[in-house]
Amino acid sequence: MNTDDISITDLGDSVHAIDTMMAGYQGITAGYLIAGDRPCLVEVGTARSADAVVRALDALGIGADDLATIAVTHIHLDHAGGVGHLAAAYPNAEIVVHERGARHLADPSRLMASARMVFGDLMDTVFGELLPTQRDRLRAVEDIGSVDLGGGRSLTTHYSPGHAQHHVGLLDSQTGDLYVGDAAGIFVPETGGLRPSTPPPDFDLDTALASLQKFRDLGPQRLLFSHFGPVASDVDGALVGAGEEIKEWVGLVRESRVNALDLDHAITMVRERTAERYGRLYTDPELDQKFETLSSTAANIAGINRWLDKLEAAAADESA
Repeated sequence: MNTDDISITDLGDSVHAIDTMMAGYQGITAGYLIAGDRPCLVEVGTARSADAVVRALDALGIGADDLATIAVTHIHLDHAGGVGHLAAAYPNAEIVVHERGARHLADPSRLMASARMVFGDLMDTVFGELLPTQRDRLRAVEDIGSVDLGGGRSLTTHYSPGHAQHHVGLLDSQTGDLYVGDAAGIFVPETGGLRPSTPPPDFDLDTALASLQKFRDLGPQRLLFSHFGPVASDVDGALVGAGEEIKEWVGLVRESRVNALDLDHAITMVRERTAERYGRLYTDPELDQKFETLSSTAANIAGINRWLDKLEAAAADESA
């Protein structure tokens, strides 16, 4: 369904993918409505996407009093930046988030100050302002939680850090759909390939790989990526591949450190060494710009470097 700037895809089993039109781009950040007795929205996109998401829900017949739950995989602004706006628009909705992220949705001041330091002017043009959500509207989940979708159907949340300490995956009991957030990286529908998402400050290789193994153990039937869309074939292979991509990038960043490359030269080296695998992602300038806006090579390298710095500092402390 396409109406002006609203794009909705029926994925079956009462699941609808909503293009949040992040930064005006199509196919970069998705929210998912699970319709039924207790409608649930998984991911809301940025604050600047909130109006588009509300219009999409309206087109799907979800009125202000109908939405039962808003669940976010983590509190990064491309996933949860619009929570405050959506909470206000749907006053009956409970907001489900991991316990490590709940306080930042109630009081976003520290999160927003940090984001402004990192993103600068992009805060106004891409992300917008995360508004606070009333604490009594928030339900913080721990390692495992549950969201009632009605009719005996539920979402189970599974703590999956590595990309972020406040990250959860969500498994649909009826369909086997697994909402993977960013833990499995970024799916590029135009190429069918996966690219890691390893930004600072929380990236940790071992934890990220353990989270991917946890996802494999759940036996999902389909992966629903926040960036962007469904992967329904060779699901286990996709999760294995996600781990291999992360390890490949870590290896490249380690090499850049050994060769004392500055960031610009490290970016060039990583892009050159991954060009054959990523193909059109790099050779199509519009596609390249779109996904660099979402998850830049520089940010991924910075996240890996931060983790490696921690490892080196810990090793130095042990040997001191």
